[in-house]
Amino acid sequence: MPLSSLQKINNYLDRLIPVTTPLAVFMGLLFPAFFSVLRPYVFLLFGIMTFSGALKLTASELTAAVRNPLPIALFFLSAHIIMPLAALFSSSMIFSDNPDVIAGFILLFAGPTAVSGFIWVMIFKGDKALGLTLILLDTLLAPLAVPATLSVLMGAKVEMDMSGIAVSLLFMVVVPTIIGVGINEFSRGKIPRKICPGLDPFAKVCLIIVIAANSSAIAPIVKFKDPLVWQAAALCIFLTAAGFLLAWLFGFAGKCGGEKKASLIIAGGLRNNSAVMTIAVAFFPEAAVLPTLVSIIFQQIIAAVMGKLIIGRQTRNSEQNHQE
Repeated sequence: MPLSSLQKINNYLDRLIPVTTPLAVFMGLLFPAFFSVLRPYVFLLFGIMTFSGALKLTASELTAAVRNPLPIALFFLSAHIIMPLAALFSSSMIFSDNPDVIAGFILLFAGPTAVSGFIWVMIFKGDKALGLTLILLDTLLAPLAVPATLSVLMGAKVEMDMSGIAVSLLFMVVVPTIIGVGINEFSRGKIPRKICPGLDPFAKVCLIIVIAANSSAIAPIVKFKDPLVWQAAALCIFLTAAGFLLAWLFGFAGKCGGEKKASLIIAGGLRNNSAVMTIAVAFFPEAAVLPTLVSIIFQQIIAAVMGKLIIGRQTRNSEQNHQE
């Protein structure tokens, strides 16, 4: 297939992310027998997704962004301290009799930022180097940060295989990221230019399969008439929107420039819920998967809305000031 056609397909799939991710959830819930067969391959498929994104990362971009550590520090304070605490306190008030659901919310908001966030960074004209750096650092630290956050906030309330979680994140995100960045560096971008046009659309298909396969695992317990599902959805929407707003406030307080603030907002608001859901299905009780399930349905839609409300307005104002 011609290169231009592959790029058009990939761009089309990028624009459809707010539609394809919720659709994948419903596919898994409606056809659990079909997609459950694919569950043994979820870790491999997720590694392919991570590798595809990592091929676009370079060590030089990381070095350039690290020279200004304030946005990075603001991101980690917002995304990995305040938001997990907010998830703990808010979910404990609503689901006080269901520690598994509480654990699911903490897991969701302790997870690394979404690799797909780089798409939104480009859409909203953010700082690409900072966006890539936040994705890379957060991904590399996930095997340490996620188990540590769960251990501190949940303790012995929910039985967790911390070493299993760390190893899974290591092979799903860290190893593919290191390999992808290494290939990009050593080939000086030649290999990614050749394989990314075909690999990127395939990675989007992998994302759909991973979400559908993970959703099939909890299809028997998800009842949309159950108030628990709608309570989890409402809290998930609130916390996700709060994550975007908190990152915006931190960017404003830190006097970050418009492009850096845009990348900070996107990274702070998005979570790699595909990775989180894979971990939840493998290591947690079924009810703990519910927060991530509803997050997948709503997260990309919230990202589009919050991006237009916060970053879009910011971009328009800066363009008007520049013209004046």
